[in-house]
Amino acid sequence: MASKIEEEELRRLSVELRFLEQTAEAIQSRINMINAVITDLTYASMTLEGLEKEKENSELLVPIGGNSYIKARLESPDKIIVGMGAGISVEKTLQEAKEIIKNRLESLEKTRMSLQQQLAQIAERMSEGREKFDNLLAKLREETKPRNV
Repeated sequence: MASKIEEEELRRLSVELRFLEQTAEAIQSRINMINAVITDLTYASMTLEGLEKEKENSELLVPIGGNSYIKARLESPDKIIVGMGAGISVEKTLQEAKEIIKNRLESLEKTRMSLQQQLAQIAERMSEGREKFDNLLAKLREETKPRNV
């Protein structure tokens, strides 16, 4: 009878561990996406910092992808078009744009920290669950071993 209860507990732990693994993968995927956005916003912030030092009609190299650039002239160094989401962009001053990006970065950092804490908690629960699973499995194997008489 005890082995039936232990077998059922093994099945339950197995399902729980699979669920925790899937949850950990989903959280890690979200962290990776946030890291990509943070990298993108960091580059934008650095570009704005560099733009602050440029004057009107300065010649710039603008990246077009594939490690390729075009030459362009800076018409208005204090006017920045900032994406606001849902395909909407608005014109802001350089300082406003820097502040918007700074706020987004801070928000993303908080979100990333929260997700990393969740991931650590899940990893801890998985470790505990695996330990229980291994102990139960060892106990069941011991109980089902043929005994010499």
